[in-house]
Amino acid sequence: MNPPRTGSMPRAVAALAVDAVISGGRNLDRALENAGIDTLDERDRPLASALAYGAVRNHLSNQRIIDSLTDRPFRKRDHIIVALISVGLYALTESRRPDYAVVSATVDAATRLKRPQLKGVVNAVLRRFLREREALLTAAESSPESQWLHPTWLIDAIRDDWPDDWEQILTAANTQAPMWLRVNLNRTTRADWLARLAAVGAHAAELLPSAVCLPEPVPVSELPGFGAGDCSVQDVASQAAAFLLDPQPGMRVLDACAAPGGKAGHLLEYCPQLAELVALDESASRLQRLEENMLRLQLSCSVKVGDAARPEDWWDGQQFNRILLDAPCSATGVIRRHPDIRFLRQPEDIARLAGLQSNLLRALWNLLKPGGWLLYSTCSLLRAENEAVVADFLRTTDDADERPLPSGLPGATTDTRHGVQLLPGRDDNDGFYYALMQRRAAEPEKTEVPD
Repeated sequence: MNPPRTGSMPRAVAALAVDAVISGGRNLDRALENAGIDTLDERDRPLASALAYGAVRNHLSNQRIIDSLTDRPFRKRDHIIVALISVGLYALTESRRPDYAVVSATVDAATRLKRPQLKGVVNAVLRRFLREREALLTAAESSPESQWLHPTWLIDAIRDDWPDDWEQILTAANTQAPMWLRVNLNRTTRADWLARLAAVGAHAAELLPSAVCLPEPVPVSELPGFGAGDCSVQDVASQAAAFLLDPQPGMRVLDACAAPGGKAGHLLEYCPQLAELVALDESASRLQRLEENMLRLQLSCSVKVGDAARPEDWWDGQQFNRILLDAPCSATGVIRRHPDIRFLRQPEDIARLAGLQSNLLRALWNLLKPGGWLLYSTCSLLRAENEAVVADFLRTTDDADERPLPSGLPGATTDTRHGVQLLPGRDDNDGFYYALMQRRAAEPEKTEVPD
């Protein structure tokens, strides 16, 4: 038997990762690691990653096309071939490589996946797609799921919450995100750093002085001063957190749910004269990534492993001037960066997450000094996780006042009762939600003056 041609291995790795997401409910990045992306030649890793991400993003459409081109469903043990065909369909619609080369490499990948007996099926499906491409793509769009590339429940939820913006939101979620960077203004100016950058088309965000956008992602090794901490990768919507929390010299700040440390690093860059930044997360392995990021940025903070909902297990009793609660959420605002979210989230997750978010808010509130600020944030688009959580907290917490947020944040919409929602794609940003609350100082007790 002739060995598989060059190009089949990254497709096999991509197919394994796609199958782990679709059939196994796995996180795509971890699935790529488990599929062996690190064992590929360095030149093949970007291809495997791009194919996996693209196939997951387009899978609801690809699945409809596969169903129309096959007589019967694949056996459960052969679902990997569905993932492989999905990878091939994505490559045929998006790749710059010749169609014959894409088909050949995808067919050969079936051998890599230990399904050589199904090479003929893969070949037949992909070649028929090439013959009937336009008709098949048009027919696939007759289904809302394959047109918008989101499950029906999520389409409905976004349309209900954002009736005037839902199409733009879903379109943005299906578009490859640009690469946003955060320039470390303690080490350089944005203008000076941009002058060192060779990338074409880079531009700066107006309101946030540290943010730079690259239309096409580049390896971090090509970013000027990345290893020395001159810049970091962070979306512009996420960079708003430090700006909104506005920590001042001498303050004690808590970053709850801090790993992997993007916002923690930004808080220390924003105000190097903090008395202390406590970076808390319940995942020790994710905190290790935070410590690696701090080492690169040449910054330091107090790292604690613990559950933010259980302060009694880790809090030292000293209150904080500022608290950032970047709460666990559905992540529906960052689907363009993490296309697996559309398969990993289920309708019942939303109420569970909203309950967790409420518990976190209430658990952390007493850790805040009177007069201190708490910034609540999520990367969700769903009102149930955002303004509904904040509205309930404000209604039931006597000493909580909402603080106004500045206008002009990237992607901001004014259609919220509390906080501000950043809708994805409006300014090339991710979707984010922010609400800022202040703990009211206790009124002094009145002393009766005798007559």
